[in-house]
Amino acid sequence: MFSLAGKKALVTGGSRGIGRGVVLALAEQGADVVINFTSNKNKAEAVAQEVEAKGRKALIIQADVSKRSEVVSMFEQIKQEWGGLDILVNNAGVLRGGEFSEFSEEMLDEVLGVNLKGQFFCAQEAVKMMKNGGRIINIASISSGGMGVGFAQIEAYTASKGGVIGLTENLALDLGPKGINVNAIAPGAIDTDMSRGTSDDKEMGEAVLRRTPKGRVGKPEDIGAAAAFLASDEADYITGVTLYVDGGWLAG
Repeated sequence: MFSLAGKKALVTGGSRGIGRGVVLALAEQGADVVINFTSNKNKAEAVAQEVEAKGRKALIIQADVSKRSEVVSMFEQIKQEWGGLDILVNNAGVLRGGEFSEFSEEMLDEVLGVNLKGQFFCAQEAVKMMKNGGRIINIASISSGGMGVGFAQIEAYTASKGGVIGLTENLALDLGPKGINVNAIAPGAIDTDMSRGTSDDKEMGEAVLRRTPKGRVGKPEDIGAAAAFLASDEADYITGVTLYVDGGWLAG
């Protein structure tokens, strides 16, 4: 597909779901990958073994991206062990829903902390290591706002992902002259642990399929393929863009 040989990548939240799909896609194209995880070391180690089975190097690092001090420590470890970084995929995210009038400050802080502040902090540290240019890919959502797609009772999540798109566009302007491309990927309905936890309703699942021209739910590998492209030299003239990987949802 695209050669990422010799590149070093970091994928936050890389131990499962979309993150795992991105990790494996980057490794398949030749990149060595740092797998960030928050709590489940066993899953991170399993993904690292999959990367190594492809002949690439893997490094797992535990860090809560909502905490700046842990992000700084993570990047210090990457610099010490690998010397630099070429690709950052800001994937770590949480989804919390509920009745809007009852949504707590603690839940709001968690969602904004991981989904938006985490991407901000990681981008800040990555830029310091991308002296010769690089790629920053932020995972947004089809519910990021502005495209006529909304979902009830996930206002905090939607607000955080809308912020991701704003951050992406502004960083593209700021970092373009430094040779760093910044883009976002907005997944549609993707089959992950997170999405399965919010879509047990059979009728809702059927409604999603009816709305999606491709007639199927997306796979983490679909997002991985998009990330591999945006990370490649072939995407050098693409920056500040949000790529909707949604099976045609927005056209439906």
